[in-house]
Amino acid sequence: MASTIVAKFNRYLPGILLGLVLGGAGGRAQTLPLAENLINLASSQGEELLYSSQARRDFLPLSTQFVTQINQAYCGVASSVMVLNALGIKAPLAPEYAPYHVFTQDNFFTANTQRVTTIERVRQRGMTLAQLGQLLASHGATPQVYHAADSSLGDFRRKTIANLNQPHNFVLVNYLRRTLKQEWGGHISPLAAYHQQSDRFLILDVSRYKYPPVWVKAEDLWQAMNTLDPDSGLSRGFVLVNRP
Repeated sequence: MASTIVAKFNRYLPGILLGLVLGGAGGRAQTLPLAENLINLASSQGEELLYSSQARRDFLPLSTQFVTQINQAYCGVASSVMVLNALGIKAPLAPEYAPYHVFTQDNFFTANTQRVTTIERVRQRGMTLAQLGQLLASHGATPQVYHAADSSLGDFRRKTIANLNQPHNFVLVNYLRRTLKQEWGGHISPLAAYHQQSDRFLILDVSRYKYPPVWVKAEDLWQAMNTLDPDSGLSRGFVLVNRP
C-alpha cells in the first residue's frame, strides 16, 4: 500500500511543483514571447523535461521561495533572497511580518552589505558577479564565484549538475539576456534543475512580469555568461551558494 502511494505521489509530483512555481504572484503575468531556443516550463514540453530531469533537488526549495523582483534592477537581490531563505540562513526581522524573521527585498540591505555596495547603486545599476558573491557572504552564506572567462562549459556543467543533485546548496547565474534572444541586458536568476538528454538547465527567472521560467541549452547559457560586464570589466558567470 505504501509503495502504491509513493508511486502515485511521484507520478503527480511535477504537476504539484509546477503549480507552486506558477501559482505565486506574477506567475500568470502576460510575459514576452520566447525565442525558439528556449522552452517555457509551463508548456507540455517544459513540464515533461521537469518530470524526467535527473537533477532537480533545488527545484522544490526554490519553488517555495520564488519571488518576483520588485524593480527592474533587483534581479540579484530577489535571487539572493530566494537562496538565503531556502538555505535557512538566519534572517533579519521583517517589519511587515513582525515578529517573524525572513529575508525580503526590502530588508536585504544592511550595514554589512553597505561595505560591498550601496542600495542606491544597486537601484541604478544592479550588481556585478563579484558583488553578488560578497553580498551573499555578508549575510552568512558561503559563495564560490566563477567568472566564465576563467572556467569552461564542461567545468560549469559538472559543477552545476553536482550542485543540483545535492541538498542545501544553490546556483545563481549572471548572464546577458541578448545572447539568449531576450530583452536585453545583464540578468541574475537561480538554476533549479538539469535535464541530461536535452542538455538543458531550468532558469527560475525572477523577472516574472517579463519572462516565465525557461529551459535553456547549457551551451547557450554558457555563451550568455561568457560576456563582458561593463561595470566590472570582467566576464559574467555563476555562483555556487552553500550554508556556512
